[in-house]
Amino acid sequence: MEETMMVDLNATLERLAAAAEALERAVQAQENVARIVAEAETKFTHPEIAGRKTVTAGTAMMLSKQGVDVGTVALDAGAVDGALAHLSVEQRIAVKAELMRAGLLG
Repeated sequence: MEETMMVDLNATLERLAAAAEALERAVQAQENVARIVAEAETKFTHPEIAGRKTVTAGTAMMLSKQGVDVGTVALDAGAVDGALAHLSVEQRIAVKAELMRAGLLG
């Protein structure tokens, strides 16, 4: 009986050791994720990047064809709506989202 108990105890200890190793790997992975997120936040909130107000060339070209000057600091919502009237709803939402991300539309 004592031998069976020792075998069970050894098996339990091995499972505990494996669980501890898995937990340690999970903690390391979580630390890596936290580090990567912190780096990304720093990178994308850097003043030089945060101050940029640019849109893709396609969006700029489409708006300029409709007479909307994308070089201005902030665009007039009415002018943008007029320029986007020929687009589908999904396309209008995508263009407006891009303009908002660039800080050109409030």
